[in-house]
Amino acid sequence: MSNWLGIEPDAEPLIHRHAASLPEFLGGNEVRLLRGGDELFPAQAAAIATARHEVWLATYIFHHDAAGAVLVEQLRAAAARGVRVRVVVDGFGSKASLDWLREQLEGSQVALAVFRPIDRWWRWLQPGQLRRLHQKLCVVDGVEAFVGGINIIDDRVDLNHGPTDTPRLDFAVALRGPVVQPVEQSARAVWTRAWLGRDFGEELLALVRSREPMSRLRGLLRRVRLPRGKRRDQQWQDLPPVCAAFVLRDNLRQRRMIERAYIDAIRTARERIDLITPYFYPGHAFRRALRDAARRGVRVRLLLQGKVDYRIAAMAAHALYAELLGHGVQVFEYLPAYLHAKVCVVDGAWATVGSSNIDPLSLLLNLEANVIVRDADFARSLADEFEAALLVSQPAGVSSETGLRGFLKRALVAWMAYVYLRVAGATGRY
Repeated sequence: MSNWLGIEPDAEPLIHRHAASLPEFLGGNEVRLLRGGDELFPAQAAAIATARHEVWLATYIFHHDAAGAVLVEQLRAAAARGVRVRVVVDGFGSKASLDWLREQLEGSQVALAVFRPIDRWWRWLQPGQLRRLHQKLCVVDGVEAFVGGINIIDDRVDLNHGPTDTPRLDFAVALRGPVVQPVEQSARAVWTRAWLGRDFGEELLALVRSREPMSRLRGLLRRVRLPRGKRRDQQWQDLPPVCAAFVLRDNLRQRRMIERAYIDAIRTARERIDLITPYFYPGHAFRRALRDAARRGVRVRLLLQGKVDYRIAAMAAHALYAELLGHGVQVFEYLPAYLHAKVCVVDGAWATVGSSNIDPLSLLLNLEANVIVRDADFARSLADEFEAALLVSQPAGVSSETGLRGFLKRALVAWMAYVYLRVAGATGRY
């Protein structure tokens, strides 16, 4: 580590070195903002109820509460009508409810896959176990898709702290149009990867016995391939509204795609940047982009957790307050409930909603998925939600821990992040 944050000064070129693809904007879409499970779950239910062919669902948490039970019944009913239903959940995020979920789906035609299960102690020793499926995707008949940060769990239930009176702040988007296709491709690929991990031997056996093994192999590769963006800049202004791009973070060619999309938008900002994230510990290039934006007169506002769920995450964010505030970045803490939203609005024209936090886990390790929207009306609706959340938040102050104590605390956070990334197999510098 070259400094107290464990960040090298030449970290920025790595973003461009790893980002082989750029967001591919597609025109002619319908994009609707959904706040919390209170709006997402009924919209999903209505779509699944009319499904005729396929339903793909990928989520980090599928909890055994009322929200989860209702969705299980909807999925079973769709499968009973002859709809092909495929569900993939993360082996860590859904660990506590996996037995329940398998029991609820038993006897149905719903195919459940578990991404990197940890049902045995020795699975922790397998490479890549710290890289989790953090996407939240649902696609129905290739016509309608849902993408965001909302897990399958009631808004008023927290896994670590129990029931809450006020729902957590979280968002998703409902999509129709050309942008649905890459969402479906991603959901299909991650389900197939998880399923092959379970029954890979059978797939290989079928491949060997096939009369056309190469054709079957190509089909298998298509199923596991995640969608990729374009390698050249696009003139999105020439596309019909609404312009939207589906962006991924994976561990192959799109390791920095979401991070780069954020940084590119921040660098071109002229008026304002409003960002909400529960977990905030960005790398050098990201922080420098925020500082530079504030220095050239852009109003930069960050809305972070005020009601803390993980202390180490809060400590990491607090370690950056002095630096950010000292360069003119405004930081606020959301107070009424737990904050889980991962959204951003830039200049009232660029907006993103998705699963990616602004921390090492999301930007370097986990499988993440965001939607970027270039549309003034959508950006305005998201900006209105930001302003409403700001009314019940408080400005953050610089930590009173200065001097040696503050330095040691920041150094501890940097060291822990460094070790975690190395154990997880992350390459390059953050």
